[in-house]
Amino acid sequence: MRLSELFSISLQALRLNKLRSGLTLLGVIIGVMTVVSVLSIISGLNDYVMNKVINLNPDVLVFTRYGIIRNRMEFVMARKRKPVTARDLQVVRAECRSCAAVGAQQRQVATVHAGPRKLADVPVMGYTANVSTLLNVDLQAGRFFTPPEEQHAAAVVIIGYDVKDQLFPTIDPIGRTLYVRGYPLRVIGLQTKQGKVLGENRDKVMIVPLTFLQKVMTSDDGIAIMVRPVRGMKGLDETQDEVRTLLRSLRRTPFATDDPFGIVGAEAIQSLWRSISAGAFAVMVLISGISLVVGGIVIANIMFVSVVERTHEIGLRMALGARKRDIKRQFLLESSLLATLGGAGGVLGGTLVAVAVSQLFPAEVKLAFVAIGLVTATLTGLIAGLAPAAAAARLPPVEALRHE
Repeated sequence: MRLSELFSISLQALRLNKLRSGLTLLGVIIGVMTVVSVLSIISGLNDYVMNKVINLNPDVLVFTRYGIIRNRMEFVMARKRKPVTARDLQVVRAECRSCAAVGAQQRQVATVHAGPRKLADVPVMGYTANVSTLLNVDLQAGRFFTPPEEQHAAAVVIIGYDVKDQLFPTIDPIGRTLYVRGYPLRVIGLQTKQGKVLGENRDKVMIVPLTFLQKVMTSDDGIAIMVRPVRGMKGLDETQDEVRTLLRSLRRTPFATDDPFGIVGAEAIQSLWRSISAGAFAVMVLISGISLVVGGIVIANIMFVSVVERTHEIGLRMALGARKRDIKRQFLLESSLLATLGGAGGVLGGTLVAVAVSQLFPAEVKLAFVAIGLVTATLTGLIAGLAPAAAAARLPPVEALRHE
């Protein structure tokens, strides 16, 4: 029998039992929907972390008091460390031979106002002048502050979009004055609109020279030192080891003792995120695997029922010249087609879930995920149909024709 004939017969058999076929598809639909939706969400979050959360350039390392905190115990231990200080920054700048650039940052929170307008709890970021090349800082208007402005603790500021909307809603903020703890600051730049990143508002921010921040505000958390290797990505390990040695020697850290500071880089953040997303992926595999196994069992049972119901038909086809392999191919095609239809429904459902979730979290449906869903469903149907197809092919033609 030709494939077109087998396909036509299989479609006709499915149409004759619409309700049974529809109920059979539920397990496959749920399994494929889980695969497509979770893969889409994980993919969207991966891109989001790469482009939004990781604000570092890939060849930049950050040495800070805290580093990456994974649990409460690590936070408690980090609080016991000595802060990274301006003296540490000066030593690294002077002694690091493999560093192409050395910068620093510090964070404080303050209330700012301009005339009668006021905005509370604004993160104030103190940067060195070269941080604009170490971090992904994009400006919509104006400029970043210069090394002389940093050196002289100039009262200049770059503001985020929310600060602009709250304090200067109807006018150009460039050249205007706002106040932090009574100190006037001249606005020289407006940051490009960033939006929220995992609940953190990146538009509610102010950027000032680090020297100005240290003059106006005090903190015992210290600074974070950022370094870029001379050799770029190839020199990360060398530069990390050199700066580690400098900071450990400044703190007189014994050889066998852990670093009294944390190291953060784009790769470290990506590695942390991959470990988190791997857990979600494992849960997805478990849920979808159970659903597909249940769906496969249901398909196999339904195909066995179909073989019994169509025993006379099978005998008639064999009597008219159909070979055992034709009968086997017919039932394998039916089970595969049934599962593929369920896969299509699961892809549609997974896409709708991903679109709905994308209103809250990033999600991206890719063609590869659709293909994975359909192929997985088809293979499930093919495997589930093996035993019923073999049983149908083994029926003796004479006994099958006698069956009523």
